[in-house]
Amino acid sequence: MRLRTHARTAAVALAAALALTACGGDTSSDGGGDSLADVSGEQDPTQGTVLDTPFAKPAITLTDTEGEPYDLVAETAGHATLLYFGYTNCPDVCPLTMSNIGNATAGLTPEQREDLRVVFITSDPERDTPESLGPWLRAQGEDFIGLTGDFDTIQEAARSLGIHIDAPTQDENGTWISTHGSQVLAFLPTDDKAHVIYMEGVTQDTYAADLPGLIEGRTP
Repeated sequence: MRLRTHARTAAVALAAALALTACGGDTSSDGGGDSLADVSGEQDPTQGTVLDTPFAKPAITLTDTEGEPYDLVAETAGHATLLYFGYTNCPDVCPLTMSNIGNATAGLTPEQREDLRVVFITSDPERDTPESLGPWLRAQGEDFIGLTGDFDTIQEAARSLGIHIDAPTQDENGTWISTHGSQVLAFLPTDDKAHVIYMEGVTQDTYAADLPGLIEGRTP
């Protein structure tokens, strides 16, 4: 029997420490009060967490990898949607997360894949242009949707979901670092709200087990 852990949205501090990552830099616990949710009791880091209070999808329009406007709410309405904020120069967490999801979606039927949207919103839009974001994302999953745009708009969208991201900075070696929350949010097709979060420790096996139910509108 799978462990089901329900988030307690009143307690937020611990999740900031767990979910914020610099993708190869030091993790930080300075979430600025923007953390998504905490849990009470023990949580299995390899499993998704069902939220007591779901989050609405951000009403934003960004630019997709074809250079076209993409209205997140309209384009994903009625579809199970996985949403992740990250950046292509990330050396570890971002490619691992997206490849885990990509490997999990490979086991879906064509009909199931048609009903699923996997959306990657860059936290480093100055460097992640549509031209550079497209090839990187297609290497993770050919149907994945990549979005870029104004940083302030992206940051506000993330904040509305309790995910903290900072403006990218350069380290002493000239490497660009984008500190961002590492959660994947799962929106159900029944109400277009995020009912489940997946943290950094979630494996492709968990995504593979959960996706068919999410596509049908069920939480794990």
